[in-house]
Amino acid sequence: MTIERPAVPNPDGGPLRIRLDLSYDGGPFAGWATQPGLLTVQGTLETALAVLFRRPVRVTVAGRTDAGVHARGQVVHFDTPEDQWIAQARSTDLEPAEAFRRRLRGVLNRELTVPLKEAGLSKRTVEAMAGAIEVHQASIAPRGFDARFSALWRRYSYRIADRQQTWDPLQRNVTLWHKTTLDEDAMNEAAQSMLGVQDFLSFCKPRVGATTIRELQEFNFSRRPDGILEAHLKADAFCHNMVRSLIGGALLVGTGERKPAWLAERMFARIRDSNSKLAPPHPLVLEEVKYPSGAELAARAETTRALRG
Repeated sequence: MTIERPAVPNPDGGPLRIRLDLSYDGGPFAGWATQPGLLTVQGTLETALAVLFRRPVRVTVAGRTDAGVHARGQVVHFDTPEDQWIAQARSTDLEPAEAFRRRLRGVLNRELTVPLKEAGLSKRTVEAMAGAIEVHQASIAPRGFDARFSALWRRYSYRIADRQQTWDPLQRNVTLWHKTTLDEDAMNEAAQSMLGVQDFLSFCKPRVGATTIRELQEFNFSRRPDGILEAHLKADAFCHNMVRSLIGGALLVGTGERKPAWLAERMFARIRDSNSKLAPPHPLVLEEVKYPSGAELAARAETTRALRG
């Protein structure tokens, strides 16, 4: 068997950095970040990694998601000694990356379903949790890669069914059922005024020591062929609650409760109060995270760290 080596070797013999590309159904989870006593995506993933490596493993994520928010294109990284990585392929003819991915998938499903079985929950409930987290690819990351700080941008989508004939029960867990038809032109007018490098304090839940300045590169609403109104948002990064707050504000514009100019007025006011409305989390999906070429990863991470500080 040919042993997989890093794209850029570690001359100092240090640990390998492993990149995981994954998706998850956020419905059962209390968000991404580990919280004592709660089922979270990070907690489940780190528990599964600890089983495989027989030691605590801490992961770094591209974008933390709120409770109930889904991800189709999430990225994380963790570090591990090379010998532990190669050992993942023991007793197989597979490369370590694919052997590890398959083993991780099995452990994840056990971590999600065994506690439910032990709690005496129904077979249907247990089966519904299987596959809630899916790892699509595991790979040795290039030198300088950081899942969070190397990212160029993150892209989210948000589905809204604002016509009763589009209320599909099979899609209700990923779609907002809105009782009145929305004015998408007004929503797009409001959304376009938010683009560029701005201080989004009015739309964020600030974290201590962190900036609320972001570059919003894309924010628009379009009508799909099936009648669903879908929002697309792309930014270098999103602060806590930012996407749901922007959608919540746009919904007020779409119903006519607020004028299109109101969204920008809120932004320039830089006040977070009861006028900041959070849209429900279940239609929100992290679709994609984009990274630069390998040679630019380290420089991008260094620049982003400076900006976020």
